[in-house]
Amino acid sequence: MSSAATTVAQSAQQSAPEPAPASTFLEHSAVEESPTATAAQGAAAQGAVARPAAGYSGYKLVPARHPWRWVGTVVVALGVVAVAWSLATNPRWEWGVVAQWFTAQSVVNGLVETLKLTAISGALGFVLGFILALMRLSASPLLLSVSWTFSWIFRSTPLLVQMLLWYNFGYLYEKISLGIPFTDIRFFEVQTTTLISQFAAAVLGLTLNQAAYSAEIIRGGILSVDQGQLEAAAALGIPAWRRSTRIVLPQAMRAILPTAFNEIIGLVKGTSIVYVLAYSELFYTVQVIYNRTQQVLPLLLVATLWYVAITSVLSIFQYYIERHYSKGAVRNLPLTPLQKARKFFSTHPAVNFNRAKDAR
Repeated sequence: MSSAATTVAQSAQQSAPEPAPASTFLEHSAVEESPTATAAQGAAAQGAVARPAAGYSGYKLVPARHPWRWVGTVVVALGVVAVAWSLATNPRWEWGVVAQWFTAQSVVNGLVETLKLTAISGALGFVLGFILALMRLSASPLLLSVSWTFSWIFRSTPLLVQMLLWYNFGYLYEKISLGIPFTDIRFFEVQTTTLISQFAAAVLGLTLNQAAYSAEIIRGGILSVDQGQLEAAAALGIPAWRRSTRIVLPQAMRAILPTAFNEIIGLVKGTSIVYVLAYSELFYTVQVIYNRTQQVLPLLLVATLWYVAITSVLSIFQYYIERHYSKGAVRNLPLTPLQKARKFFSTHPAVNFNRAKDAR
């Protein structure tokens, strides 16, 4: 029985078909799967070998279109042209009179007095404001209270009222003396009307008013610096003076400068209020002239142009000082107007076209 089973197994093995090789099976399955795909792949392979990759140098660059920007530019340009045409053609502006008085000696003298008031009051106001800001940040309740009260009073009263109050200070106190309090010992004594002249009253009023605002500006700039930096500097053993001058002040200046320059520009224009004291600054001088000549508008235009010139110069100083203190806050410093002009002329298509045309 076992010999019969062996004979049947051998005959079954001989009758079973032999398995095809793996490569032959894959070839047949690939052909049977998609003859068309195989032909397409072959053609693509031949084309890829025959043709090199196409470059992008021949493509035309089309700039982005901004139609509404051009519409706005045209409208504003028409408005500017209309204003310029009106200024040039309206005879009531009397530009000849403006040119006549613009550099007159009396006007220039008034301009010098305006600049003097601005420089003295601005410098003293910011020095006093810095002291008041430190007092406001002090841990002493008395210093803090005095600083807060000073700012509260001088920011709550109009500058015109302060001017008239200081000019009439002699009515309250006939004499001003310096000596030992609560005794009759006097080292210095003078009449108040002699000491507080028109110029002194103007400087005093402008300085104290400016100090009240400057104190808050400086205090806000100091508080804008992260206190963690001071703690880290103190942990490193850096002295308090170096922490203030090398860490706090450079960073605080970035917050102080814009508002401080606004205050200085406002101070330039605020000097015009000194006319109530009959002090011969720019605006008062212009008033005296047009009261005599009855050429009101041209003389007011003279004062306006001088104020615009002064504030323009201050704005230029502000730009470059802010740019200096922006180091460390930005990766790249902002371009100056001259650098912007150079960049414009080097990259503008019309300029490049003109250069190529000249080269030909």
